[in-house]
Amino acid sequence: MRTITVKGVGNVSAKPDYISISMTVESAENDYDKAMDGAARRIENLKAAAVSVGYEKEALKTISFNVETRYENVKDCQGNYKREFAGYACVYRLKHAFNFDSKQLAKVISAIASSEANPELSIAFTVKNPAKVSEELLTSAAQNARAKAEILCKATGAELGQLISIDYNWGELNIISRTNYEMEDCLMPLSAMNKCCAPEIEPDDIDVSDSVDFVWEIK
Repeated sequence: MRTITVKGVGNVSAKPDYISISMTVESAENDYDKAMDGAARRIENLKAAAVSVGYEKEALKTISFNVETRYENVKDCQGNYKREFAGYACVYRLKHAFNFDSKQLAKVISAIASSEANPELSIAFTVKNPAKVSEELLTSAAQNARAKAEILCKATGAELGQLISIDYNWGELNIISRTNYEMEDCLMPLSAMNKCCAPEIEPDDIDVSDSVDFVWEIK
């Protein structure tokens, strides 16, 4: 049986309709309980900030939580280095996601800046329903592959037969806009003082591509 293998390439452009804010809060102390208490206070401050701009406390989702024992290299009087205990670090990573609204984003950032939690922020513009984008992408790839197969068969005088197999790597797609929204730590207090002063933004569309291998019988 003769076959033809074609790689179908799908391309989809999606408009961002969802904002995801990732926050990292760290509390480092020599005493374990103090490190935990410091982190807990910052988390409560962030939850209060969420409530102040219209969200429930539960809107902040915990991505990860870990406690690290830290050491540092200390030079002794003889010039030798040795590791000494430097304390505990409690690290929370949280996420808050909501429908795209640049004015609401400015309010959220201002509330976070006023909370005194001092988190590291990472802001991404994405889509609320990534499964829909994935479906459109695979449909595009399948149509692209069949069109290529039909062109090749027509050019060589062959006839496209039944589809034999499909090979696809079900990896996670990175459905995030290329638009960067960054704010240095030193500017966070200014954002708190000048509430909602951030300009409205229109993030770039999300361009996603993926490929699928198809094998057809040819007659």
